[in-house]
Amino acid sequence: MKILVTVKRVIDYNVQVRVKADNSGVEKENVKMSMNPPDENAVEEALRIKEAGKADEIIILSVGEEKCQETIRTALAMGADRGIMIKANDDIEPLSVSKIVAKIVEIEQPGLILMGKQAIDDDSNQTAQMTSALLSWPQATFASKIEIEENTAIVTREIDEGLERIKVKMPFIASCDLRLNEPRYASLPNIMKAKKKPIDIKSAEELGIDVKPRIENIKISEPPTRQKGVMVADVAELVQKLKYEAKVIWVS
Repeated sequence: MKILVTVKRVIDYNVQVRVKADNSGVEKENVKMSMNPPDENAVEEALRIKEAGKADEIIILSVGEEKCQETIRTALAMGADRGIMIKANDDIEPLSVSKIVAKIVEIEQPGLILMGKQAIDDDSNQTAQMTSALLSWPQATFASKIEIEENTAIVTREIDEGLERIKVKMPFIASCDLRLNEPRYASLPNIMKAKKKPIDIKSAEELGIDVKPRIENIKISEPPTRQKGVMVADVAELVQKLKYEAKVIWVS
């Protein structure tokens, strides 16, 4: 069985994001970039499934600019077998990504697709669901545990009420939660080996996918500055402020 894992290059989660002066987006020049954290969990889970003898090959797919190769190399250094990079605009929309993934699935015929539950840059949480719809495959979102059986899988999902266990038929798509596992660090020998692993580079046009944006970004602005707290004289004043200013206490 082949496992297809999608990864995205995003601004590192430790970096303070800055909005451009013209409010057209966020600054990415000279900013540290890394793999989207939930995608690391997806790569790690694929590696564990392969190590358990339930998969033969792990393919890493990334869509974006040329620099996405660095993110693919990171996944290859963790232990994946080969990569596919689809050249496209860095601001490509989730629907276009889903169409690209569906096309690659048509070519590679994987038995399982693993994705991060969402990207930390846009928080869309859409690609897995739309890819599932395009392929007519079962999906298991927010997966915190995946148990592969012969023709099915048992997936534990994080939901508001707690944990939900579902059974899905293979092949299926899982979007991985941060609680799924603890991603491994790439060792130096594996980093060196990753440089020799193949990455197939194609363009979205070669796949016949139209990636023109359908949504216009009007403005991006920083969140409002947090207001300074105030001192209260007594409990009665505190209750009044919680009721009528903060409105966190319900008034009948």
